Amino acid sequence: MWDIGVSTWVWASPLTDDVLARLAPRIRDWGFDVVELPVEHPGDWDPHRAADLLAGLGLGAAVCLVMPPGRDLLAAGAVAGTQDYLRHVVDVAAIVGSGVVAGPAYSPVGRTWRVENRPEVYAELRGNLAPVVEHAASRGVRLAVEPLNRYETSLLNTVEQALEALDGLPDEGCGLALDTYHMNIEESSPVDAVRAAGARIAHVQVCANDRGTPGEDHQDWPALLRALADARYRGPLCIESFTPDNAAIATAASIWRPLAASPDALATGGLAFLRAATAPFRR
Repeated sequence: MWDIGVSTWVWASPLTDDVLARLAPRIRDWGFDVVELPVEHPGDWDPHRAADLLAGLGLGAAVCLVMPPGRDLLAAGAVAGTQDYLRHVVDVAAIVGSGVVAGPAYSPVGRTWRVENRPEVYAELRGNLAPVVEHAASRGVRLAVEPLNRYETSLLNTVEQALEALDGLPDEGCGLALDTYHMNIEESSPVDAVRAAGARIAHVQVCANDRGTPGEDHQDWPALLRALADARYRGPLCIESFTPDNAAIATAASIWRPLAASPDALATGGLAFLRAATAPFRR
């Protein structure tokens, strides 16, 4: 039913060619199917080299965009550069064979403000996303826009808000990225939110409710997986957590303590849980 993936952010930030060359064989040997590759800065890693490496290991790829300060589709003076960055990440995804680019493609993580004219702001966002979505569709890639929790954005926190914001953008180039961590905070019922997202689900990231190992938490995983199956989502389930060893990313993601005995333990424990939890859906 679903391939299982893991983000390189579990171990390192930023991703580089050397980091990927070290991690990818271990990820394959543990039994993962997919590696999730963040593009923090264009040029951090070579997508052609990554494509060859992953193909040789029999691994698939998913690609994530990153929105630090300065990348913003809702700030005068930043829109054109942000669109260029997003188009670049789409091109990277096409090279490595990822059908999706996932992340909060609207404003910097951590930017919050009182959004009092939400319909107008959503219309502005749609207009600025449209050329990126058109480019993505032309490359066979789907831009998966991710709602974040209230402490990381005030714009898109829920599936309902994201569906409203993206209404009118074509499904073939644009969908939603669902992250169980953010959904646990913002959705009164993550299961109902998955069902509401339905066919617009383009990517799914998973972790425990504390950003730790999937399964070592209070999520209702059987119900969540059943909702994804009913929505006919067929993409990967990618474990996303963050290394506490990089000060910038740990601060951005509020990682103040180790989330598992080690990054390896988080990845392998999560993989074992997800293989067992998804087994009924492969019968």
